[in-house]
Amino acid sequence: MDYNQYYKAIRQKLDHLIKSSAFDDYASVSLLIGKNHAYIQQFIKRGVPKCLKSDNLKKIEDHFDTSFGEPNDYPPKWENLEKKSIDDNYIFVKLYDIEASAGAGCFDPESNNVIQKLAFKKSWIRSSSNATENDLAVITVSGDSMSPTLLEGDRILIDMTQQVIRNDGIYVLRSDGRILVKRISSNPISNLCTIKSDNSFYESWAGCEPAKLDIIGRVIWMGRTI
Repeated sequence: MDYNQYYKAIRQKLDHLIKSSAFDDYASVSLLIGKNHAYIQQFIKRGVPKCLKSDNLKKIEDHFDTSFGEPNDYPPKWENLEKKSIDDNYIFVKLYDIEASAGAGCFDPESNNVIQKLAFKKSWIRSSSNATENDLAVITVSGDSMSPTLLEGDRILIDMTQQVIRNDGIYVLRSDGRILVKRISSNPISNLCTIKSDNSFYESWAGCEPAKLDIIGRVIWMGRTI
């Protein structure tokens, strides 16, 4: 039931009935239900009160020989239900105008313009992370060093709550003014990390101290245009 639409319909119909009557006005209908002369005008024009009591509605219906219907006659609008469902079930992640170099390219890491937002199912996000909307970001891959896993132009979703290397995976990190996307693995004995590219043409870096890495977050999803 959409009570707001129901109340609006009553006000509109009552206003029409009064204006088209040769004998009634706002004041007379107000007196009909035992109210001050401005009561019905305020109800119709200002929505105060929000709705009339049922016994007063019945008096007005009998007077005009009409019916205002029931709240059940006004189901919620589908678009409102769909929007609520989307809002409740999805997280909207900002797609930034930033490229993560998977090769040798450079760019301005301060370029944080938001292009649009992408929707991700909350249930899917929660299956691997407790990140909130502000802990997630989507950026674009540049270069071919992570080929064939990631290609130039791919979109990647970054979980910025994962800034410590607890598990091997693909991470986005800052290095010498660049933002890089690389595969990082940790040696459980030495506790040192290896940073490498999936494309064997590019070199790897072994023996890296995790504490010295400027990790932005872990890549948990990628999208590609075919």
